[in-house]
Amino acid sequence: MSTYLVTGGAGFIGSHLCEALLKDGHTVVNADNFSDTYDYRFKVRNVLETLGMSPAFDYREKDEDLSRLRSLVRSERYRLEIADIRDGSAVEALFRTHKPDAVVHLAAMPGVRASIADPLLFEDVNVRGTLQLLERMRAHGVRKWVCASSSSVYGNNRKIPFAEADPVEQPISLYAATKRSCELMAYTYSHLFGIDGMVLRFFTVYGERQRPDLAIRKFAERIERGEPIPFYGDGSTSRDYTYVADIVRGIRSAIRYVERHEDVCEIVNLGGNRTVSLARMVETLEKEWGAQAKLDRQPMQPGDVERTCADLTKAKKLLGYEPSTGFEEGIRKFAAWLKAELAWQRTEK
Repeated sequence: MSTYLVTGGAGFIGSHLCEALLKDGHTVVNADNFSDTYDYRFKVRNVLETLGMSPAFDYREKDEDLSRLRSLVRSERYRLEIADIRDGSAVEALFRTHKPDAVVHLAAMPGVRASIADPLLFEDVNVRGTLQLLERMRAHGVRKWVCASSSSVYGNNRKIPFAEADPVEQPISLYAATKRSCELMAYTYSHLFGIDGMVLRFFTVYGERQRPDLAIRKFAERIERGEPIPFYGDGSTSRDYTYVADIVRGIRSAIRYVERHEDVCEIVNLGGNRTVSLARMVETLEKEWGAQAKLDRQPMQPGDVERTCADLTKAKKLLGYEPSTGFEEGIRKFAAWLKAELAWQRTEK
């Protein structure tokens, strides 16, 4: 069994990955800074769910809460470290203390629109933070990693579906530019220092524990409350939605691939194999909630791409990756979780 350092392991995708790695018998070091991008209590819940613990937690003040959480969940095979990947000394301590066999790098500042509003923060976290991680890997002889990128690097690519060999020199958001930077650094550190890696381009992930700022969860909660949802454009924009369990299977396959091969530096799409329009997405949520959405129609936003669609040929060839959860089925699973989550939150108030 291996020891994996998972950055961003208290987040949406990260918490599911940590749970899967623990079930596989591995040791997990979850490094997360519980940033103020959204309410830290969502991540506290994610950590508790990861370990199958009761969601009940006596919230007081953030720093105190995180200290108590760290002590509460500490076990032989799971460590929660409150660490910012931009902090070189904190990253050094992670490697010196835990001696990971490999790294899964999911931590990042998320969001196309947010990156346009605060580009320096996105560069600092997504680019410099990744560089700090790679430097500590080099210094400590850790030669295997998997890194999260994004379908946003394709920009408004006219060729459908998007393939890894397509040009990606024209990102239309700062978020996309930072993710492309990470891809380039992965190649550089592979070439110079023999760090084997696979960069995974995620296509619009959704499912249980989804962040509160992401469209599907935000729309679902507003439909439940009878509030308007922001509806950008005419509804024809579309996304290749990917259920979180499929993404996690893809990440685990990527880890195994990198561990079993030498001189690896690959970029691979992980998508859902089906493109769904914004209008269809809203209709599917309406069906699950038995209510009609109130649409607050707004113009298209800067940085938003018109369509995403993943070519999964390479993922299937290298990883045996084939998404198994259709959009409607995934939304049913998400809806069942969110309804239970909202009901629990109401009982806690």
